Amino acid sequence: MNPARHWLRLCAALGALSLLAGALPAAWLDWQPGLVATQPWRVVAAAFVHWTPLHLAANLAGCAVLGLLGWRARFGARETAASLLALPLTQLALLLRPALLHYGGLSGVLHGLAAVAALSLMRRPGRDRWVGAGMGLGLAAKIALEAPLGPVLRATAGFDFPVAPFAHLSGALAGALAWGLTMQAMNRLMRSPHGT
Repeated sequence: MNPARHWLRLCAALGALSLLAGALPAAWLDWQPGLVATQPWRVVAAAFVHWTPLHLAANLAGCAVLGLLGWRARFGARETAASLLALPLTQLALLLRPALLHYGGLSGVLHGLAAVAALSLMRRPGRDRWVGAGMGLGLAAKIALEAPLGPVLRATAGFDFPVAPFAHLSGALAGALAWGLTMQAMNRLMRSPHGT
């Protein structure tokens, strides 16, 4: 059995929850820093809010691409656990940009999954290591070009919604942090108590 079933389920769940969230008013779920303390579900729920059909389609495509990558790379429970941890960390990091009064979408979380994927591949030998390094460099270059510490929202050609570049940065950093914490914890769990 392919160990990537967990990763595939995660990517499918992200897409399905995004579709389901469309049935609810965005104002009930989207990121609003002033409401996070009293409505903590927004830390996770905001990822599933999409402002336009194109916004939703772009993020569903991202789920599909990352799902396929993880299936081919046979990502297992470790990568899935890291990605699950990255989701709330991505959103909580948005508190560092209080001017971002509303946020919705999976793009930050998908950047986190991409960081988890790149780091996981870089730990492997041969071609996988090179693919992971290429992904990591590409992700870093994309984020740097977006100037995430600039304006909180940016119009982007071809999109009918404003992009929040800081969410991409927070997602990638959250993914890297979650990957490190998860790998360390799972290595500790798997280590023999007898020191062998």
